[in-house]
Order: sequence, then structure tokens, then C-alpha cells
Amino acid sequence: MRKTILAAIAGTIAIAVTCAGQQQPPMDSLARGRAEVMLDDVRGALEKHYYDQKFHGVDLAASYQQHKKRIDGAKTWPDALRIVAGFVSSLNDSHTVFLPPRLTGREDYGYVMQIIGDRCYITQLRPGSDAAAKLHPGDELLGLNGYAVNREDVSQLWYALNQLQPVGATSIKRRSADGATDEVLVKATLTTGMQIHNLTTSDTDAWNFELDQEHLIHELRQRYVEVGDVMIWKMPAFLMSDADVTRMIGLTRKHKALILDLRGNPGGFIEILEKLVGSVFDHDVTIAQRVGRKELKPEVSKKSGALFTGDMIVLVDSGSASCAELFSHVMQLNHRATVIGDRTAGKVMEALYYPMHQGSERLIVYGAQITEADLIMTDGLSLENRGVTPDEIMLPASADLAAGRDPVLAYAAGKFGVKLDPKAAGAFFPFEWTPLGR
Repeated sequence: MRKTILAAIAGTIAIAVTCAGQQQPPMDSLARGRAEVMLDDVRGALEKHYYDQKFHGVDLAASYQQHKKRIDGAKTWPDALRIVAGFVSSLNDSHTVFLPPRLTGREDYGYVMQIIGDRCYITQLRPGSDAAAKLHPGDELLGLNGYAVNREDVSQLWYALNQLQPVGATSIKRRSADGATDEVLVKATLTTGMQIHNLTTSDTDAWNFELDQEHLIHELRQRYVEVGDVMIWKMPAFLMSDADVTRMIGLTRKHKALILDLRGNPGGFIEILEKLVGSVFDHDVTIAQRVGRKELKPEVSKKSGALFTGDMIVLVDSGSASCAELFSHVMQLNHRATVIGDRTAGKVMEALYYPMHQGSERLIVYGAQITEADLIMTDGLSLENRGVTPDEIMLPASADLAAGRDPVLAYAAGKFGVKLDPKAAGAFFPFEWTPLGR
């Protein structure tokens, strides 16, 4: 694929994500040296590839020196990772992010949280987890480890907890359905992983890598439901093949209307975005102008041979990002579909992933995703930090989350004359937990 647009984290917040009683081993000289090499590698990639040679006004050389001094004083390995991440986050760019080495131990927190409107809610709980015993779907999340949870910071906090320093427990301040507030300590489940990969001589490492790929393929599969003349297509990400798009469009062509569910879709390959846009328009469509270090061609979708010409509704929420946002806004600007749901993430840049490593046969693998172009829509606006405002705002309530109802999908189906019970709609695409121990 030529380009990748992925929903990234808009940097990392400078917070300590530790819990009481959790100790990290002290930093040794070898680990400190590795962290310094990571900082050097990331700086070099930014200087060479970042789309804005002025770095949004950030003095990159001075910032590098500041963060290098901080690594010299880092007490633990997670401290050093946060420092490297902080160097990258100083650019305040959603698609430019440090991706640290896979940690030897990861924590599964047992819950999923989501911004709905301006509030954060618990939406899913892993069966059998400590979270399932103490929390409920629909609980409003007021604080996490002492920090307020809001639309601007939630993805950064989650990035810190999962990528930089997993913790053994999280302290959750919540408001339950009856309006009562309390604070609970929710224990996580430790899962084992690999920090140093040896895919050349280790059968175990190679097997675990293969298992990861199988789980990912399953999670990214396209799902759909046919209800009379309406097809409901759940697209988890723009990470599929041209053949998959052709197959799905072939299915939609048998129906008069399509509900494309892009809720929680973080983006993916821009080629798939172009393919999908070209499959629902009978003419070429300019998606966006690309602004980078040099003059770039606009992002244009060519008309596809097989078209879906029926009516369309696109569903979005706060987890819809990047390609999902571009597609939704193209539908709005060209009056091709009605967009329903919540304001999207506002993470829309064009980026490439740059892999990095230390070692030879035994590798410490890390990297950076770096923005190579800003994207300006045909209305002259960038969606970065703005998002897409739906044509119709439609949000699930706390009680809907608790009962497993999907009033948004049911409402969308009703606009096409299909009477759909919100409880039945909520069961169409059940949430699937990744198996523990990946």
C-alpha cells in the first residue's frame, strides 16, 4: 500500500500512571543507552519525513536536547519510554506518535471506555474479570487514576496505560445508573508478551507472531446483516483488500439501502478509502488536497466499475477516526449519505509507519508513525482536531449501554422503513474480546 492513514494518539500526557504498591526496577546503563538510541532514531525520522519542516513552531533540536537530558535522569524503563513519547507528542499531531517496544508484560484492564457526547462511559466488560465484578456497562467514568477523563485526553491516557506503562490496577471514580458516585480499585490481568523478538531461530516466537496475525484477521473481518431491502455493514477498519471491498459492494448492490457502520473504525489504508468512495459515486470524487513538504497530488477517488447507487446512512461515533472521518465528510459534502451518531475523533492526517530496531537476530522492535501530509477537504477545512459533526446527533444513553441496546442503529433502520428493536440491533454485532495471553 502506498500510504497509510491510521488513527493515532495525539501525543502522550506527562503524567505518572502508576498505582500504589507497584514498583519498577531501576534503570541500568544498558537500558538507558537503548532509550537514547530510540530518541535519536525518532528524531532522525522526524527531521527527514515530517510534513511540516517548521514542526508547528517547535524547535526540534532544542526539544531533543531537553528530552535527552531527561533520559539521563530517568529512574525506570517506563520513565524513559514516556520521555521519548513526550518528545514526539510536543508536535501535537494525532498521527505522529512513538510506538515503543512490545512489553514483556501487558495488563488487560477488563473494561472498554468510550466518549459519548462530552462524557465517558464504561461500554464493555470482560467476563470473569475483576472489572466485571465491580463495574457495570453504562457507568459514567469520572476519573481514572486521579485524572479527569474527557474527550481531549482519553486516548492519550489509554495510550500511556497500554503502550508506555501498564499498571496492575486502575482506580476508577464512577457514577452509576442510580446517580451514586464512588471510587473502586479494579485489578488488571497480566498477560505475557515479548519485548525482544527472535523470529529467525525461535519457533516459539514465530508461532506467537502467527497467532497474533490470526487474531487480527478475525477482528478485522467484515460483518453484515440483511434486513429486508436494507443491508447493515459493520466495517471495523479500512484494513482490507480491494477484493474485500468488491465483494462487500457486490452484496450491497442486492439491496435498496445501505447502513454503513463506521463506529469505532480507526481508519486504515487510503487506497481502500479511495476504492470505497469510487464504489458509491458514478463520477470521480476529490477527497482532499494533500499539503506536505513538496507539492503533492490531491487525493482523488476514481469511479469503480461496480457501483452501489442506493440510499445510504453512515454511522459514526467518537471512535471513528481518519479514513472513517474522511469518508463521512465526503458523503456529507456531496450529499450522498446522511451521517448519524456522535462527533468523530478529529484525527485526520496522512502518515506512514517507520519501523526501527536495535540488535540483529534478537531484535528490539519499535518505530514511529509520522505525518507526511495534512488533508484539506473540498470545503477548505482540515478535520484534524475538528472532527465530523453528524447531520443528526444520536447518542445512546447510559441505560442503553446497561441493557445492550443500540438505539442509533435502530433509528437509522427506521429511516429506511425497517422497524428494528434497539435490543435486537444491539445483538447484531456483539463485542468480541481478544483472547488473553496474546
